[in-house]
Amino acid sequence: MTYAIVYSSKTGNTQALANAIRAALPGENCLYIGGPDPKASQADLLFVGSWTDKGSCTREVADFLAALSGRRVALFGTAGFGGSREYFDGVANRFEGCLLQGNQVVGRYFCQGRMPQAVRERYEGLLRQNPGDSKALAMVENFDRALAHPNEADLAGAREFARRIWKEQ
Repeated sequence: MTYAIVYSSKTGNTQALANAIRAALPGENCLYIGGPDPKASQADLLFVGSWTDKGSCTREVADFLAALSGRRVALFGTAGFGGSREYFDGVANRFEGCLLQGNQVVGRYFCQGRMPQAVRERYEGLLRQNPGDSKALAMVENFDRALAHPNEADLAGAREFARRIWKEQ
């Protein structure tokens, strides 16, 4: 059985998950690892990941997913806003929604990822406009928590996810 790991990573977070997945699986079975490319769709099993862009995967990953037919797909990704399984489930559902019928999602793994400093600056601007705004304060606090992610526990989770999916196929 062959596999491919297809991903989009803006800050390196999702790439770190992709590398953890790759490290957990047999090297000789890897057909492809990198950005969306039609040749990856020839693998028996596809691990497809993205950073979260406006609550879903990037356009290039969405287009890749939409082009798949009859494939087994394991989805993974990172999101700056984290801390809630419900939030990650919603993001994963939107990723999954890019797939056409006839594909099988065999697993999903999502964790928090750090965000660019410009995001914190935007949140700080909101606080300057509305000092004490609880929503803006919560966004700054979340940004600061996200700086440590993906951490070793997140990467270990990605490796375990990959091993479990591989074993089940």
